[in-house]
Parts: sequence; structure tokens; C-alpha cells
Amino acid sequence: MGNTESVVVQKRMARFRPEERPVVEGVFNRLQGGAGGPSGAPEKTPAGKTLTLEMLQSSMGKLAPDSMIRRVYQCMCGIDPGLASPAASGKTSTSAASGVGREQMVMFLADTLRGTAEERAPLVMAMSRRGAEAAVTCEQVAEFLQDLISAVVQILVHRGRLQGWKPERMGDVSLGVGLLAEQMCSELKPADEGGCDVSCLEDWIFRVSQVSLYLEMLVAEGLNVSLSGRPAPTLLPPCRETPWKDLKCLLDLPTIMFLAPQLPDSYSAPWRLVFSTQLHGESFTRMVSGLTKHGPTLLLVKDSKGHAFGGFASHTWDVKPQFQGDSRCFLFTVFPRLRVYTATGYNQHFMYLNQNQQTMPNGLGMGGQHGYFGLWLERDFGRGHSRGRPKCTTYGSPQLSGEEDFTLDSVEVWAVGKPPEPEEDEEVDGKKKKSILDVNPEVQAMMEMSGKTLHSQGLREPEEDDEH
Repeated sequence: MGNTESVVVQKRMARFRPEERPVVEGVFNRLQGGAGGPSGAPEKTPAGKTLTLEMLQSSMGKLAPDSMIRRVYQCMCGIDPGLASPAASGKTSTSAASGVGREQMVMFLADTLRGTAEERAPLVMAMSRRGAEAAVTCEQVAEFLQDLISAVVQILVHRGRLQGWKPERMGDVSLGVGLLAEQMCSELKPADEGGCDVSCLEDWIFRVSQVSLYLEMLVAEGLNVSLSGRPAPTLLPPCRETPWKDLKCLLDLPTIMFLAPQLPDSYSAPWRLVFSTQLHGESFTRMVSGLTKHGPTLLLVKDSKGHAFGGFASHTWDVKPQFQGDSRCFLFTVFPRLRVYTATGYNQHFMYLNQNQQTMPNGLGMGGQHGYFGLWLERDFGRGHSRGRPKCTTYGSPQLSGEEDFTLDSVEVWAVGKPPEPEEDEEVDGKKKKSILDVNPEVQAMMEMSGKTLHSQGLREPEEDDEH
């Protein structure tokens, strides 16, 4: 780029590291060289001047819906290189027919990949609106989000970043896209007239980090902008030990993209299916075995009315007639809306699991109180309730199910954290956990040399030789 570029563009380029600037500057030429017209014929516009819609479609076609690519193109066309930010009034500096200039492309890359909420808000405005209005409706923002989330899912699939998940054996992606878009839009705070101006969008982008995350991923992947120190974001946790061949999972990819960031371990710990009515039958005892000794778990319930909801347990469940858990637990809904309900601090009735007792309720509960849980599954498998009038005291949640007293359709339990360490001499997979003295003889020798008494030595039964 020469010295004729605007001061605004020079400031945008300064956000990138010296080794990144050639990459950003090279995107424009690379996109021009990678596409001709729809039939491969040369473009009528002189080479090196502008970028056409067809060139953008050639680069992003496999990674985003065409409607999203057109939004990006129109947004670029609306950028005025002489202004500190893209035109927010709807007046575009260049008509879409004449293409995107080099400086417009650089400003778009800088603001999407290294911009602030203030700089990204006009871009989202431009990609959401249909005409030249000064504000957009929540419905228009939701449509933009559906295109953006669809593009992110396409990128995860096309780039092979599914982390072991199998979309073909999971819930409807398009339904999940719509639900996630609605959830993100619910965080908008429109003006009194019901529209969203740039300041409204700026506040929303600042609070809802996924907007910037998804936008960065679309631009970096769609335009193949590989910047140092910016690894591809992890949007899905690893999935392990799940028998996909026999399973039709209740979860879909966008729902996992929504739930995973809410967990304390976020994306680090693998998710493992430990119970499913589809695989293991309708058995409370079998479900309890999936809940216990597996660390933090995600319980997912679908009722006979089609509502899907559940709860996150922050640590492994214990069967006992007392409440357990901590304030990291939460309840959530998946359908008809994606929502999370966190602890209110009113009480500590986070988790309850009991069976085979005559004096206390037998079943699984989260939030509220006995007989009035936010989520309750009966010991006699197949029924439950969700009380929320006006709200669950523990989590502030409304009624989660289609009817207050519901009938189960299906249940899944996912282990979503690090499993607890087994106690010494506790059997794991048929083998006893060895003492540190057995695992590391050097520790035993050092303790003996220092005069330490090995109390456990005389208390343990002699072990049988595994080889005999």
C-alpha cells in the first residue's frame, strides 16, 4: 500500500503486528486473483481496483450462506475510508455495483479482527439492515445472527473442528441456530421506539461476547486471514466415549455452543455420555449410576410436550437425604427457548438425590424445596415436576416444562468435567487404586530415610500378585 492511503487506514493497520500487516494487505490481491466472473470469465472492472461480490463468493462460498456473504459485501461497500468509522446513517460511500476498494477492505478487516465494540457496531448495523434506515429492528438483527451462526457451524463442519461430535446423530442444527439467535437477541436493549441504533448495538456487542467471537471467526476463516497469536477459537468441547452408532442425541451444535461457556471448566474437559434412556432404558437406578462418581454432569430432559430443559451439577452427585452442590449449579431450558438460570443466593438447595428411603422424598431435585422443586424427577421413573410460581427460589427460574407436572419422553446425562479422584483402594474399572507408596517406591525410600512412619503400611491387606 502506498503513501496515498488515508490517515484513518494507516491507524487501522497499526493495530496489527509488523509480521501480520503483509497478511492483511495481501487479502485484497489474493481475493482478486482467486476468482473471475460467475463462469470464470475476467471481470469487467479493471484488475487491482475493486473487489466484486463474485470474488467474495468464490472465497467464502463453502463456509457461509450466500445471504451472509452478501451482508459482508454490502457492509464493505458502505465503508468510507475517510471516516473514523463506517457510515452508520445508511449512506454508502460506494455503490454495491462498483465493488469494494482496497482501503474499504483493510478497514473492514481491522474493525472485525481488532476492533472495539464501538467500531463493530456500525458493521453489525450495516449487515443487519435492508435499506438506508438509521436503526434496525430486533427481528433484522436476529436474521443477521441466524446467517452468522449458520456460517460458524458450516466452518466447524468444513474445517473438521467438530471435536468428536456427530451432527448427523444430533438435533436439528437449523432449529438450534434459530434458538441461539433468539437468545443472543434477547440481550438487546432497544430504544423506546423499538428500534436498535448504533449505541444500542455497541452496548449489546460489549456485553454479548459471542457476537464479536463469531464475527471474527467468519472473517478470519472465510477470507483466510491467518494472524499470529490468534489460534482458531474453540467453540465445542471435546466429545469422548459416546456410542454414536446407536444414539440420536438431544443436543445440537448451537445448543452446545451456548451451554459450554456457562460451565466452570468451559471447553477444557471432554463431554462423555454416561446415561441415555434411548441406550440404557427408563431406569432411575441406572441413571443414578451415571450421575455418581463421574464429576460434574449436565442433565438433559425432554418431556412429552416437546419441551427440553435440564440442570448443571457442579460436582459429582451423592445419594443422601440432604441438599448438596454449590452456587456454580444452574438450571436451563433448550426448547422452546435457550436460557440459563443461575443461583440467586436465596438458599442452598442446589442438588438433591435420594432413593430407597421411607421418611424423605426419593428422586432427583434441583432448586426450590421438597414438593416444590425447580426441577424434579420421581424415583418411579417417568414423571416429574417443575414449579416456578412466580419463580424457583434457588435459581430464579420459571416453569421449565410444558406442564407443571410432566411426563418424561427421554433423558440424557453428560459428564462434563474432570471425574473425581478415586479413594485409595477404591476399585476403578475393576482395579484398585494404588497408594502413592506403591506407585513411587522412591517416595517410600525417602520417607524411611527421613524417619517418617509409614502408617498405612501395617493397615493394608497384602495384595495378591496380579500375574497369578
